Amino acid sequence: MKTIGRTTRMPCAAQASQQGRSTAPMVGRRTLGKSGLEVSEVGIGAWSWGDRSNYWVGWTKEGSKEAYEKAMNLGLDFLDTAEVYGFGQSEEYIGEFMNTCPTERNPVLATKFAPLPWRQTSGSVVGALEKSLARLGVDKVGLYMQHWPGFFLNAFSNEATLEGLLQCYEKELCSAVGVSNFNAERVRNAGRFFERNGTCLASNQVQYSLLYREPENNGVLEACNEYGVQLVAYSPIAQGLLSGKYSAANPPSGPRRAYFTDSRFSQVAVLIDLLKKIAEERNGEVTPSQIAINWTMCKGALPIPGAKNAAQVEDLVGSCGWRLSDAEVAELDAVSGKVPQSTGAPFEKW
Repeated sequence: MKTIGRTTRMPCAAQASQQGRSTAPMVGRRTLGKSGLEVSEVGIGAWSWGDRSNYWVGWTKEGSKEAYEKAMNLGLDFLDTAEVYGFGQSEEYIGEFMNTCPTERNPVLATKFAPLPWRQTSGSVVGALEKSLARLGVDKVGLYMQHWPGFFLNAFSNEATLEGLLQCYEKELCSAVGVSNFNAERVRNAGRFFERNGTCLASNQVQYSLLYREPENNGVLEACNEYGVQLVAYSPIAQGLLSGKYSAANPPSGPRRAYFTDSRFSQVAVLIDLLKKIAEERNGEVTPSQIAINWTMCKGALPIPGAKNAAQVEDLVGSCGWRLSDAEVAELDAVSGKVPQSTGAPFEKW
């Protein structure tokens, strides 16, 4: 797997005055916490690639392949997947794409361990990663994470899971370790555990967007900052709701339709209007999706929006190479703060 050298992240203030960007924006680099692992400032979430649940209506293998090629060639090399995505098929497809698609760079792979009830030992974590590596066709990934906190039958196995992540790191099966959907207390506990054992907690992947700002209020963002943990934001455009392309008359199809209700469209209209206004003020050089993603970056997060095809990747890369002004961020904060927040994942509270 390709190793990427270390660079320094560009702060929001350094580019706040930049109003335009080129048609091929420069993709910045970010270091995941204190790990030294460098990735693109925007990643790609591969939840929809290989989806067997029909949640992501409209995805195709060919579209996923084209999205992979476009992302790698444009510099969005942080690629997030999990063993449960498509029940392993997302990892399999990525492994196939890496072998069959000539691209300018290789991805920095991130995948996740599912703490299922019967997985209660550190060896379960190592064994699961070895199977993920086989599906991906690599010897090592960049980042390996616990996908959600253990609960019910394995509620008391969380330390064993952290021990398993540590063993994966010590066996050089991954370059860094992280978690996902951890609350503030769990972040601090995990941070202390890895520090005691000579490494660090690189990241905590949680839902974070203009429509879900709970990490700012529940202490998660504060805990991440306290321990030098990178907050990775999934659903930064709220599964497309912040893109402005959907409406009550044109909702998405499939299971997502239940989330895109007429009343929800009415609630978020003021925020969508603001995103469109900012886009117009920037001479149409950015889109609502790009603005929503850029807002998370200005908050210090590393967003990983999904992409089902090459056109969506083209739009995502447009969120790189510039930053919203302080005034724009403040206005988005004020308006989004008055909009009812989206529902978070239940395991954030476990």
